[in-house]
Amino acid sequence: MINYLNSSYYPGNIYLGVVVLVEIIDTTMRDAHQSLLATRFRTRDMLPIAELIDDAGFYSLEVWGGATFDAAIRYLREDPWERLRLIRERVRRTKLQMLLRGQNIVGYKHYPDDVVEKFVELAYKNGIDIFRVFDALNDVRNMKVSIKKAKSVGALVQGAICYTISPVHTLEYYLKTVEELLALEVDVITIKDMAGILEPHKAYELVSAIKKEFKVPVDVHTHATGGLAVATYLEAVKAGADYINTAISPLAFGTAQPGIQSVYYALPPDLRPGINMDVINRISKYLRRTIEEKYLHLINWRILLPNPDVIIHQIPGGMFSNLIAQLRQQGKLDKLDEVLEEVPRVREDLGWPPLVTPLSQIVGTQAVLNVLFGKYKIIPKETKNYVKGLYGRPPAPIKEEIMKMILGDEKPITVRPADLLKPMLEECRRAVVEKGYYTREEDVLTYCLFPQVALEFFEARRKGLTEKPVGEEGYRKALTIYVDGKPIVVGVEGVNLEVIEEAQPITSMLAAVPAPTAPQQIVGMDKSSTTSRSIEGEPVKAPMAGKILKIRVKPGQRVRKGEKIVVLESMKMATDILAPRDGVVEEILVKEGDNVEAEQVILTIK
Repeated sequence: MINYLNSSYYPGNIYLGVVVLVEIIDTTMRDAHQSLLATRFRTRDMLPIAELIDDAGFYSLEVWGGATFDAAIRYLREDPWERLRLIRERVRRTKLQMLLRGQNIVGYKHYPDDVVEKFVELAYKNGIDIFRVFDALNDVRNMKVSIKKAKSVGALVQGAICYTISPVHTLEYYLKTVEELLALEVDVITIKDMAGILEPHKAYELVSAIKKEFKVPVDVHTHATGGLAVATYLEAVKAGADYINTAISPLAFGTAQPGIQSVYYALPPDLRPGINMDVINRISKYLRRTIEEKYLHLINWRILLPNPDVIIHQIPGGMFSNLIAQLRQQGKLDKLDEVLEEVPRVREDLGWPPLVTPLSQIVGTQAVLNVLFGKYKIIPKETKNYVKGLYGRPPAPIKEEIMKMILGDEKPITVRPADLLKPMLEECRRAVVEKGYYTREEDVLTYCLFPQVALEFFEARRKGLTEKPVGEEGYRKALTIYVDGKPIVVGVEGVNLEVIEEAQPITSMLAAVPAPTAPQQIVGMDKSSTTSRSIEGEPVKAPMAGKILKIRVKPGQRVRKGEKIVVLESMKMATDILAPRDGVVEEILVKEGDNVEAEQVILTIK
């Protein structure tokens, strides 16, 4: 690679008269399946092609980070660290990279600096060569610790700017953010277009400006959601982009990255990268067969077709597929168009945050709640924390009436959010050891990031109920279920049905997307609804479908109106259900780990 920081480099793919070929970063094993398969692609289906991808000629492979960490333990019963190690064993020449959410790491909230540093250290140790670091608000303060730690262990760092469209996200805004990132000595600047809204002429303008102003390598990452991606890459390459991101069809296009097969032939012959297309074709055939046999049920036709409306709502690929899953879980998929229309209104209210994790979850969930329950009738704790400044600086001022509604007279913070957090690594280590789940240091990080889900995963691992990517295939059994009196034979793979009842409850593999652990507050009661059983006390009902995470009360316990009584995981968030009145808990009708439907009675109060 050319050291652009120490050379006379000119915009365009020509250096001292020599054509510089664009390099390709492959996203098949991370962003592609996160966008198209709701992050459900299993390790055992990746490993057969790992060595082939290593032979394809890619600059690097994005294989980890983003939602893959959470989804692995929550839905697939896989150890994400083991996935990384197994891929690293098979990919010996090509660099491996991950997507790191800055101070959020791979979670949905800010973690203390000690957890961030330890995670980066172990990710590098387990095989990550390149860290692509971003912050959802482009607040570089939230990227500093992870970038500095990655550099200190010897990794390469791509400093990412999240691209979005709003009145405040101008060319000057992006160049200022690039300048702040270069002050941290990142190796590459990544333009991260998570929603597929980077128009070709804007790509040329932005890449050219960065090249001219800073003479730094530029990576362009986009999605095919809006149908612009191939044209955007062509213009970016003309402007001098050094890297572009593609996936391997058929695990490409739609809300994922465009396929390398199409991009390769769209590029001028003298700029085509050194990709072995014969190897790509072999991988493509394997992916087609595997998707048809195992994953076709996860693909919704709406995420496959180009959607020009994405320029308006700006919803990224992974968020769109998971938003469909969320609404389907609530039985409200018919409200999807209304939610898409509500998203930009919420963005404007909240100061135009880019729609990338975790802000995409906050804005998207707030939009869903606004549509289902009325505008800002329910305000999640995450929304309040954002308005309070606990995620960083909003790109623009939050609307005054929204600020007042959410915070009252409370003032938002101005310091770096992580400065308010106490170290927690040692506390997590003690908890994992005391509970008897410690097998390696990576377990401590898994618990730090997702305590509740981690404990369920560790318990399943202890009972032999977790996924086995290689070697032993796990358990298989056929069941007969009856739908409208008609028998249907269903194969169950990877679960020992004889001992499943002994295990702690594990979140369904077909449940909705990962949920942050911070709670929101709503009153879970609807007097107008009827129940299927005779109940003397006043029923407290689940306002939406979800999973019971915690029951805070016992029968006979006196509660006051507004007291937190149950934690419900739903709509990507852990919801605090509040007592609707003063009284005594009469009967509790659910237990922790139960999945409940909307309007299902949880408990009664007399």
